Amino acid sequence: MTGERLRILALETSGRFGSAAVGTETGVLAARCLDDAMSHATALMPAVQELLSTAGWPADTLTDVFVSIGPGSFTGLRIGVSIARTLAWSVGARIVAVPTMEVLARNALRAETPPEHIAPIVDAKQAKVFTAAYRLEHREYVCLRDACLAEPGAFLAGLPRPLAVLGEGVPRHRAAVEAAGATVLPEDLWPGRAEEVLAVGLRMARARQFTAARDLVPRYVRRPEMEERWEKRHAAGAMPGGAPPAANEPAP
Repeated sequence: MTGERLRILALETSGRFGSAAVGTETGVLAARCLDDAMSHATALMPAVQELLSTAGWPADTLTDVFVSIGPGSFTGLRIGVSIARTLAWSVGARIVAVPTMEVLARNALRAETPPEHIAPIVDAKQAKVFTAAYRLEHREYVCLRDACLAEPGAFLAGLPRPLAVLGEGVPRHRAAVEAAGATVLPEDLWPGRAEEVLAVGLRMARARQFTAARDLVPRYVRRPEMEERWEKRHAAGAMPGGAPPAANEPAP
């Protein structure tokens, strides 16, 4: 990216509270967190337009879109991906598909004392979580275990200590976290932040890790719950043939 003047839009829509940020190759210029939970569909684009207006950037001058790609909210991820694709096709912006777990892990850098090991957890229902594990090295978190679907107690039990946990899955799985002996970081560090999407995206862009719009898809890790339910019922003969119902958003 040497010599380039970038105009970047970063999108975080993987969790209950979405956010957006604009920035350049030197970092974030402005950011906006959506005020209401699960308001991505109605509030994200107005927030983006406000940020572009504040920066004085017409939409067609954007050079890059960095988007949090999952795992996380099925509906939220689809919204982020749709916006990124639209901008790629309409204004020629490049896309960087940013791993959501790495975005969440970077929140731990804002802790009073960043933990040596961090495991973000996002509720995946059915007593499981989307999770990953990272180790602190030179003020950055390096991946130890890639994003996966797991039973939280078993996953955390196999990680190095000392270990801290953050993420929107904490309330539902706190008992498993505490039983595993992990420390829970403060609640204000749980949600994903577009500022961290931009930070991770810049590193990936410098490595030329771009994704073509036609290839951009959310990283779900698992299929939507409604599809799994339909398949089980269909296999048992409890539901007549036909296409499965559209995937619905898991309960937060």
